[in-house]
Amino acid sequence: MAASIFSAVPRAPPVAVFKLTADFREDGDARKVNLGVGAYRTDEGQPWVLPVVKKVEQMIANDNSLNHEYLPILGLPEFRANASRIALGDDSPAIKEKRIGSVQSLGGTGALRIGAEFLRRWYNGNNNTATPVYISAPSWENHNSVFVDAGFKDIRTYHYWDAAKRGLDLQGLLDDMEKAPEFSIFILHACAHNPTGTDPTPDQWKQIAAVMKRRFLFPFFDSAYQGFASGSLDKDAWAVRYFVSEGFELFCAQSFSKNFGLYNERVGNLTIVGKDTDNVQRVLSQMEKIVRTTWSNPPTQGARIVATTLASPQLFTEWKDNVKMMADRVLLMRSELRSRLESLGTPGTWNHITEQIGMFSFTGLNPKQVEYMIKEKHIYLMASGRINMCGLTTKNLDYVAKSIHEAVTKIQ
Repeated sequence: MAASIFSAVPRAPPVAVFKLTADFREDGDARKVNLGVGAYRTDEGQPWVLPVVKKVEQMIANDNSLNHEYLPILGLPEFRANASRIALGDDSPAIKEKRIGSVQSLGGTGALRIGAEFLRRWYNGNNNTATPVYISAPSWENHNSVFVDAGFKDIRTYHYWDAAKRGLDLQGLLDDMEKAPEFSIFILHACAHNPTGTDPTPDQWKQIAAVMKRRFLFPFFDSAYQGFASGSLDKDAWAVRYFVSEGFELFCAQSFSKNFGLYNERVGNLTIVGKDTDNVQRVLSQMEKIVRTTWSNPPTQGARIVATTLASPQLFTEWKDNVKMMADRVLLMRSELRSRLESLGTPGTWNHITEQIGMFSFTGLNPKQVEYMIKEKHIYLMASGRINMCGLTTKNLDYVAKSIHEAVTKIQ
C-alpha cells in the first residue's frame, strides 16, 4: 500500500491544560483534585450555570420572533454595543464621541486573533511582520501562539513576575517599555493576570501608561475576567478606562466565558478605540474582510444571552450578583488556603495567595514540587505552579494544604 500523503506530518504536543484534565479524568484515586482547568467550579466541584443565564435562555426559547438567519459579519449589534459599554463605562468619552467600534468574536481568543491579523496587515506600515510584540513573562500560553500564527516574526517578553518577591516586577516592566522600539505592541492583561494573579495598582498603571504614551507603544488589552476578579465590573475595567481617558488608541479583547459561565458558547468581543469616527469605521471595514475569511459569520445564542442580560437593568443587576457570588467564593478559598498553610508552618511566605486576584494563583511551587503533587498526591496543577482557586472546596482544602506543605518541605 502506498504511503499516506500525510505520513510526514509530525504529531504536535498536546495542549498542556487539556492534557492535564485528561490525566485527571483517568486517575482512579479517590483523593484526586483538579487545580488545572480554567473554569469556575462550585464548592461541590461542579460547573455552575448562572441563574440569570438559565432565565435568559428560557426567555430566548419562548420568543417566537427570533430566527436563525445570519447575523451581520461583525456580529449582533446590541451585543457589540453593550459589550463595549461595560468595558469602557457608561460615561466613556470615547463612546460619547462615537470613536469606538467592535467585532463579535469566537471567545477572547477570536478577538485576539482578529486584532492580531489586523495589526499585522495595517499597523506600523502594511504587512509589517517585524513590528515587535511584547508579552508578559509569564503569560497565558495562547498569547504567543496567536501572534505567531498571525504572522508576527518578533515576539518578545517583558518583565512582569518577580519570583523572589512573589509579586510584580514594576521596574523591570517599565525598563522594558523604555527600551522597546517605538510602535511596538504590548499585550496587557486588563485584570486578574493569567497565570500570576498579580495586577498593577492604579498608581502603577499610571506609570505604565505614561511610558507607553511617551514611547508611542500600542496597548492591546486582554480582558477575560471583568467582574470575576474583584466582584466589581468598574474596578476590573479601571486600567482600560484610564488608558482611554489618557487619549490612547487601543484594542481590548473581551471574553464572556468566565463572567457569564458561557465557556462553550464562545462569546467574545474586540473593542476598538480610535481618534475619531472615520478612523474607527475604516478599521472596522478591514476587520470585516478578515472575519469573512476566518469564520465568515458569528454564532447567535451566546451573544443573545449576553446582550439581553446587559440591556435589561433588572437582569444586569441579577448578573452582577451572580458574578459577585463567584468572585467571593474565590476570595474565600484564597484566605482559607493561606491560613491553613501558615497554620501548618509551611516554609516560605504565603501572603501572595491573598494579594493575588482572580481565578488563578501562582503558588511559587517549582516543577519538581508540582511533579510530586501530581504523582504522589493526585493533585493536578500546571508545571508553572499555577492553580485554579475554584478547584479548591471546603472538602479538599485541608488535603491540598497538607500536600503543598509536604511538597515544599520534602522537595527542594
